[in-house]
Amino acid sequence: MKAVIQRVTEASVTVAGQPVSSIGKGLMILLGIQKGDTDEDRDYLLKKIPRLRIFDDENGVMNLDITQVGGEILLVSQFTLLANTRKGNRPSYIDAEDPEVATARYEEMAEALSEALGRPTQKGIFGADMQVQLVNDGPVTILIDSKNR
Repeated sequence: MKAVIQRVTEASVTVAGQPVSSIGKGLMILLGIQKGDTDEDRDYLLKKIPRLRIFDDENGVMNLDITQVGGEILLVSQFTLLANTRKGNRPSYIDAEDPEVATARYEEMAEALSEALGRPTQKGIFGADMQVQLVNDGPVTILIDSKNR
């Protein structure tokens, strides 16, 4: 699994012009699920994400995690994170998990993040053509790949 984690002051998802979800201060997470990802991959991300100390403390030092600042999470599926660009100019998505399996893994991740946060994780709509808006705070953007431990 690959996750692009962005510290945001706000983020939202719309589909066909209709609001789907939004958050204030927190983390906007783009999640790519690769063929062969296991519970171990999910658990690795679940141990990392809620504990990432990327929020400023009273001294302006990134020393606090999302739970310490009462932040929210917006989780959006994004198979294009698994793009293979080694050959030619048209990316291949052969490494992306099949939609049925990926949907289940995405929902598992959202539920587990909700438990870790102690509040519901906001979500996009799996497989939809989504418009994502965000204000990246910092900017702070972190990439975590469960295969690179």
